[in-house]
Amino acid sequence: MEQKEKLGVIFGGMSTENEVSRLSAQSILKNLDQEKYEIFPIYIGKDGTWYQSDEEQEKIQDIVGYLQNLDILFPVLHGLYGEDGTIQGLFELLKKPYVGCGVLASSVGMDKVYTKIIFDRAGLKQANYEYIRKYEEKYIYVDKAFNEEIIELEEVVQKVMKNLEFPMFVKPSNSGSSVGINKAKNEEELKKYIEYASQFDHKILIEEGIKGKEVECAVLGNEEVIASCVGEVKSAEEFYSYDAKYKNEASRTEIPATISQGIAEEIRKQAIKAFKSIDGKGLSRVDFFIENKTNQIYINEINTLPGFTNISMYPKLFEASGIGYQELLSKLIELSKI
Repeated sequence: MEQKEKLGVIFGGMSTENEVSRLSAQSILKNLDQEKYEIFPIYIGKDGTWYQSDEEQEKIQDIVGYLQNLDILFPVLHGLYGEDGTIQGLFELLKKPYVGCGVLASSVGMDKVYTKIIFDRAGLKQANYEYIRKYEEKYIYVDKAFNEEIIELEEVVQKVMKNLEFPMFVKPSNSGSSVGINKAKNEEELKKYIEYASQFDHKILIEEGIKGKEVECAVLGNEEVIASCVGEVKSAEEFYSYDAKYKNEASRTEIPATISQGIAEEIRKQAIKAFKSIDGKGLSRVDFFIENKTNQIYINEINTLPGFTNISMYPKLFEASGIGYQELLSKLIELSKI
């Protein structure tokens, strides 16, 4: 009888998305092919302690030794310290195959500002944006040529309002699941939300809002990449916030999206281009807007470790494209070995 491969499924983590990660991991653990893999669930607590399973009872004292005993690692960690290249760096040092994007794609995909810079270079159309950094009690305004200026919040707001139109989205550069994001409709809100976003990250992205459909496309592969059909997000709130994603049951998704075949094809093409442009591997979900008035496609962001619950967009999009949940997991694990 063929020996099973030892597969470590790592979830939880020290980010604001610990609970979401646990939900993703529950679905994955339930659906993995137990004929093929001997499964080792590994939970990282919010304080960074590693445990065997998520009961928080049996601590892993020698983390490196424990991981070295496994054949393949499957990180199901969303957000900081899991999706940002840090844990991928540990896997690289251990010379262990792992599911998903490598160090570079993970770190770039996590940092919204640097994702935008690469997408600009790739010629992908994006909403107009501004980049600032919190510095002590002031802010650093960074222009398109990376010239920096240390100014007060009031001046930041004036500069941003000169270059962008309301409504604007104010986002911490490194934050997942829409944590810390707000929609500003006037000067007062813009000021307030910049201060709020700076609690989550010192780097802040401010984007012009786009009125249109919010659509998503899943990609799978290393060099030979395939794209799923396109799905539309129907948020029950003003935008797809953390609460709208995980707490408001009126939010729903439409798969496939009701868009023309031509637009769907273009989105799939751009999703693969975006994935390749950040040196993606394995999987990603790429999010776009289709502007109401013009039907123009704008790329929003790339998510290198998307949610993986049974109702998450990534597995649902591939299911609608003919690849079931268990088969999808097996394909991702096989891709990690290439």
